[in-house]
Amino acid sequence: MADVSAPTLILFIASLVIAAGVSGVLINTVTDISSALDDRGADVSSNIRTDVEIISAAEPNVYDATNGTLTLYVKNTGTRSLPATGQTFDVIVDARYRTNVTVTIADGESAWRPHGVVKIVVGDLNLDAGDHRATFVVDGDEETFQFNI
Repeated sequence: MADVSAPTLILFIASLVIAAGVSGVLINTVTDISSALDDRGADVSSNIRTDVEIISAAEPNVYDATNGTLTLYVKNTGTRSLPATGQTFDVIVDARYRTNVTVTIADGESAWRPHGVVKIVVGDLNLDAGDHRATFVVDGDEETFQFNI
């Protein structure tokens, strides 16, 4: 009887050590996945709360050929305030990224709050007559404005 209990005890201890090692790896993996899901959830929440709409409607007045500027009015239709600087927006006109972007808050506020409007002026443009597209991106939300000059 003693001959059977010693090998059984060794196998039992070995199985406990292996189970402890596997459970440690699984706990670490589950913790990493949970953390990644929390981070992704925060990003998705930010994207959901961010929404803008281009409200420019007067097509003949959007592009000023004399000064080479495009003027767009954009409304914050989301639920959070957004930074109103040219560095936080991506503006693409006719598939070309534009860096000469000036942003001013149109309603005189100090921040671009929900339901607020900003005036975006894109400079250094030389657009020909015809159809054009201006795409505006802020925090993952993308809006496109099509106009004709």
